[in-house]
Amino acid sequence: MTDAAASLSVRRLTEWDAAELQALTAEYGSPLYVLDLERVRQNYRRLEAAFSDADILYAVKANALGDVLSTLREAGAGLECASAGEVQRALEAGASGSEIHYTAVNPPAGDLDWIVDAWADHPELTVTAGSEDTIDRLADRGYTGRLCLRVNPGIGAGHHEKVRTGAAAKFGVPAERAVDVLADAADRGFDVVGIHAHVGSGVSSDQLEAHREFVARMGDLARAVADAVGTLEFVDVGGGFGVPYREDEDPLDLESVADATRDAIGEIDAELAIEPGRYFVADAGVLLTEVNTVKDARETTVAGVDAGMTTLIRPAMYDAYHPIRNLTAAGDDGRERLPQTVAGPICESGDVFCTERELPVSKRGDILAIGNAGAYGYEMANQYNSRPRPASIVLEDGDVRLARRRETVDDVTRAEREARNASDSSPLASANRKNDHGRASDTDND
Repeated sequence: MTDAAASLSVRRLTEWDAAELQALTAEYGSPLYVLDLERVRQNYRRLEAAFSDADILYAVKANALGDVLSTLREAGAGLECASAGEVQRALEAGASGSEIHYTAVNPPAGDLDWIVDAWADHPELTVTAGSEDTIDRLADRGYTGRLCLRVNPGIGAGHHEKVRTGAAAKFGVPAERAVDVLADAADRGFDVVGIHAHVGSGVSSDQLEAHREFVARMGDLARAVADAVGTLEFVDVGGGFGVPYREDEDPLDLESVADATRDAIGEIDAELAIEPGRYFVADAGVLLTEVNTVKDARETTVAGVDAGMTTLIRPAMYDAYHPIRNLTAAGDDGRERLPQTVAGPICESGDVFCTERELPVSKRGDILAIGNAGAYGYEMANQYNSRPRPASIVLEDGDVRLARRRETVDDVTRAEREARNASDSSPLASANRKNDHGRASDTDND
C-alpha cells in the first residue's frame, strides 16, 4: 500500500496494485480473497483517534479470520461475538475473557452450554442477553456472571431493510421494560454491568440524525437504569459505521460522528462502548475472480466468472453495489469499454455481481477484482450447488500468507461420508443427533 493510500479515510479499488493482485491469482488460484492487515490497523487507528474516550470492540461477524482478530486485539480492540463459535475463535486468537462480549440473538441451547462452561475458565467474560427468556436460561445453567442487556430502542438505520436492527422485534428487550428487567436480574444475583443496542449496519452520513436520536435514547435509559439499579460499567451503542462502496460516495466524517455521539448521549456515569465491524475490514479486502465465459446475449454482454453468490452473497442478498475492476485490462489503454453483466456459475438468475456496468471489454482469462470485499464476504460464503469455498490470503509487512486453504469437493461431501461410515451406536452418530455441543434442547432436564 502506498503512503498516500494509507492516509486516506477510504481505500478505493483503483489504489490496489493490479499487477500484484494478478500475480497472487496466478499463485493461489481463483476465486481468492485478499486481505491487507496493515489497512485493518490503519482503520482501527483512525477510529480510535475519533473515539478516544470509548471502549472499542470489533464485531467479529464482519470477518472472523483469526489473523483479523489477532491484529485488532493487538491494536487494542475487544471482540464482540455473536455465537459460541466466534467466542472460541476469539479465545484462540489470544483474547482474555475481559476482552470478549458474547452478544447472541435467540442463542441455541448448545451455545449457552458452551458459554457457561467457558465462563468457568474466563469469569470476566461479558454475556449480553436480548430477552428475559435468555436470562432465565442462563440462570438455569448457574450463570451469575457479568450481564449486559440488549435493548430495542425503536429506531433502525442502515444500508438495507434486512440489517436495520434497532427497531426489529427480533432484537433486544423493548427499552421501556429495560429498567425492570435489569432490576430483576440484579436481585437474582447477576452482575449487571451494561446496556447495549445496535441501530443497524452500514449507516451512512444521511442517516446520522437517526443515529443521534438512538444514542440520545440510550443516554436517557442509562441514567434511568443507574437510578434504579446502580451504576453501570458501560453503555454500548453498537457500530454500524458505513463505508463508501460506490466510487463517488464520500466516507463518513468520523470526528463529526464521534462528537454527535458524545453530545447525544449526555452525561452518564459509565464508559461509552462502540463495536464496529465493517469499518475495520471492508476496504482492506478484495475478491479476485477469473473470467471464463464471454457471450453476447439479447440485451447485454455477459462476462461469466468463477466466483458467484456462494463466494460473495451481498449483491444477491442486499442488491449491494461493489466496485469491479478488470485488472488484466489495467495496462491496456486500447480496450474498448461497454456495459456488461458480470455473472457467476450458480444456477440462479440472482447470481450476478453487476448488470450493465461499463467495463473494459472482457476476455476469457481476465482477472477481475471486486472491491470492499473484506466485510461479510467469506463470512457469508456457502456451499450451495456443492461448490467449495475459496481460499483467503493475508498481506502483512510485504509478506503474503495463506490464511485459509481452498476447499475441495471432498471437503463439501466429507460430513456425509463420515455419517455413512459411522454406525448408529457410535459416539459420533450420537453426537450428531444432538446439537453442535451435545445437548438436545433446554427442556432436557425439565
